[in-house]
Amino acid sequence: MIAPVCLPGKPLGYHVTRMHVDWVRRYCMSMPHATESVQWGDDLVFKIGGKMFAVVVLEPAKVWISFKCSPEEFAELIERPGIIPAPYSARFHWIALETEDALTVTELKQLLRRSYGLVLEKLPRKSRAALDNTTLPGVPNARSPRKA
Repeated sequence: MIAPVCLPGKPLGYHVTRMHVDWVRRYCMSMPHATESVQWGDDLVFKIGGKMFAVVVLEPAKVWISFKCSPEEFAELIERPGIIPAPYSARFHWIALETEDALTVTELKQLLRRSYGLVLEKLPRKSRAALDNTTLPGVPNARSPRKA
């Protein structure tokens, strides 16, 4: 049996039992300084420094997850079956998956990590400084803490 996921901001007893939501949530929240919130009714939004890097749809819809990618990845990925430009955010190089098998788990994890990194890289210097300049694994250009 799949364990239910309790969501922040939802009344007690509101659960989503879909396995992909559970592992995606655990994976996104394992990234340093990641936060989550339920927005726009029933979308679970993952952010770094107040900026979105992934959105999981909690109710049945045309897509189940969307996230940012590089312009090159965007052009390549939307050619694959089950992957479309994300509604409302494609101009910012976001894609959406229509089916759970559009990408392998490994591919999806790599792309979610890359989305996180892309958003982190674009944060203003002050916002990044507020995140304590901690070492962020898998994120290019992240600064390591200075040694005293």
